[in-house]
Amino acid sequence: MARKLSRSLLLLLPFLLGVPLAQGFSPLPLVLNTWPFKNATDAAWRTLVSGGTAVDAVENGCAVCETERCEGTVGFGGSPDEVGETTLDAMIMDGATMNVGAVGDLRRIKNAIGVARRVLDHTTHTLLVGDSATNFAESMGFTVEDLSTTTSKSLHSEWASKNCQPNFWRRVTPDPSKYCGPYKPSGSLEWAISAHKQVDIHNHDTIGMVVIHKTGHVAAGTSTNGLKFKIPGRVGDSPIPGAGAYAEDMIGAAAATGDGDILMRFLPSYQAVEYMRRGDHPTTACQKVIAKIQKYFPKFFGAIICANVMGSYGAACNKHPTFTQFSFMVYNSLRIQPTEEKVDCI
Repeated sequence: MARKLSRSLLLLLPFLLGVPLAQGFSPLPLVLNTWPFKNATDAAWRTLVSGGTAVDAVENGCAVCETERCEGTVGFGGSPDEVGETTLDAMIMDGATMNVGAVGDLRRIKNAIGVARRVLDHTTHTLLVGDSATNFAESMGFTVEDLSTTTSKSLHSEWASKNCQPNFWRRVTPDPSKYCGPYKPSGSLEWAISAHKQVDIHNHDTIGMVVIHKTGHVAAGTSTNGLKFKIPGRVGDSPIPGAGAYAEDMIGAAAATGDGDILMRFLPSYQAVEYMRRGDHPTTACQKVIAKIQKYFPKFFGAIICANVMGSYGAACNKHPTFTQFSFMVYNSLRIQPTEEKVDCI
């Protein structure tokens, strides 16, 4: 009796998850990632079709963006902090084991997603940060090198020449809307500023990637150089499990992008997977996550991608003055190449 019940559930699963597939036909494997980063999507796909795992595909796909410095928001030479240094965050999650490897505020190492993979494979920890993460990376054979470039140095010099505008300070003295630091607490609300107003299409973070193997195994990951002119030591949502990305076999995965300081407060990727667990289509799950954040931060900049284990996917974004439509990449067995798709923000 139990065997018959299990078989019935398996036959119903595609319909419960919103994927009425033709018999013997599946859109898996699937690669889904934030922003129109075609080469990263292609690298992840080629990893899968050549026999790699879902985790391998996430690592290789994100690594391409680190090398190509996608839109300046991923990898070395972008988003200098207040002292002009580029630091990196990355995370990779294996949905089969629920193990995670992540690094935050990583310094002087270019391949952040590779270091995150070593945390996953060679430690029982989840997250390593700062110079200690760099020391770990060096022990794993990664090369220590300067992450600055002519571009990042120029960005920082121009910012400093404009009295350090914009920045992410509030309720400090001297007035952060007019002067550079160092700052001290002022005890006044007069100079408070909202950091989320400074995060937009030109200053977001993250490639977030979701991969579902043809066997149904799921993985997700992120890589970013964070926000331009962030306060040194800042870590956003990207390396935080459930915030930047989340994956669970038998359910699916999600990844977020945008203003990490706001996104991480809601664990949007975890919440999206939970919605899909309850039977929501990925598009609905993504929309529910965005709607929840909107209640508290109606003007925040952000988006999320979602996919379930049957290969259905979706995305949602919050409408913003500079952001009314979100582009993401899809590659599955129904396509012959990576395809950019767009969704209108809500």
